[in-house]
Amino acid sequence: MELKDIRCIGVIGAGLMGHGIAQVFASAGYDVHLYDKDKATLDASKGRIEEDFKVFIALGLATKEDVTGCLGRISLSPSIEALCKSSQYVIEAILEDLDLKRKVFAEVERHADAEAIFSSNTSAISITEIATVLKNKERFLGTHFWNPPQVLPCVEVIRGGQTGKAAFETVFALMEKVGKVPVRVLKDVPGFLGNRLQHAMWREAFSLCDRKVASAEDIDKVVKYGFGARMPFIGPMETADLAGLVLTRDIHKYLFPYLDAAKEPAPVLEKLISEGATGVKAGRGFYEWTPEKIERVIRQRDTVLLRILKEIIGGVKGV
Repeated sequence: MELKDIRCIGVIGAGLMGHGIAQVFASAGYDVHLYDKDKATLDASKGRIEEDFKVFIALGLATKEDVTGCLGRISLSPSIEALCKSSQYVIEAILEDLDLKRKVFAEVERHADAEAIFSSNTSAISITEIATVLKNKERFLGTHFWNPPQVLPCVEVIRGGQTGKAAFETVFALMEKVGKVPVRVLKDVPGFLGNRLQHAMWREAFSLCDRKVASAEDIDKVVKYGFGARMPFIGPMETADLAGLVLTRDIHKYLFPYLDAAKEPAPVLEKLISEGATGVKAGRGFYEWTPEKIERVIRQRDTVLLRILKEIIGGVKGV
């Protein structure tokens, strides 16, 4: 399967990530078949996409005609079999459950064209382990979009242990074509690139909170208004070069022995969970959350992200 042969995209899972992924491909002109085993989630998907477009329209990054065109290219499929019949590329965006993903891809392989390519949007599960149920493992790989997928440009394209070069490069080219910024993950390591970097920081953040070095609010502030503010423009390797590698090495020599190296989740995390404070769905976690606050934070996040991306990449790709 070459890039020119891909005309229709199948997206399995219409929830948190799937409806946004469908928006990305449909906005780029592809026909998209969207499926979810939960009919209510599937039926609500187009409404969610229309809602997600509001911030783009407010910033002048999309028009009402763009919304109409995008939604018109998305068809809701009644089954995985129906989705596979006309899709040359199928991407899965369901729960992070290895057995469930294997079950889905075994079904996809039964119904899809012999040349079709499949990928998983998993954020951490081994691509090689998911592929064990497939007869043709060469056409399977990982494509980790970042939430929200219709906003954030990066997609990690992950090569599993048996992923063929042709499928890998075709999907990489597809992501470029729809306006994403793909990165090649050449080895199938747990967490891939982004989540390894992100959770390494979270481990230290939770440790600082546990040891009462600072409050959760102040830990967030030092990220948002300190080094995090420059991250859209400059990465850690560039920052190290600019600071000087000798200085970077010397800081590491002094600092690394003091950094948290826990192999288990932080006590503060376990304590909050045991108290039922599991995050926004429960109404509290490190912070108290109301529906109004959740909506405000998400809208502010997406607005700021889109403004930043407009500056650094000359407009938002994929819409």
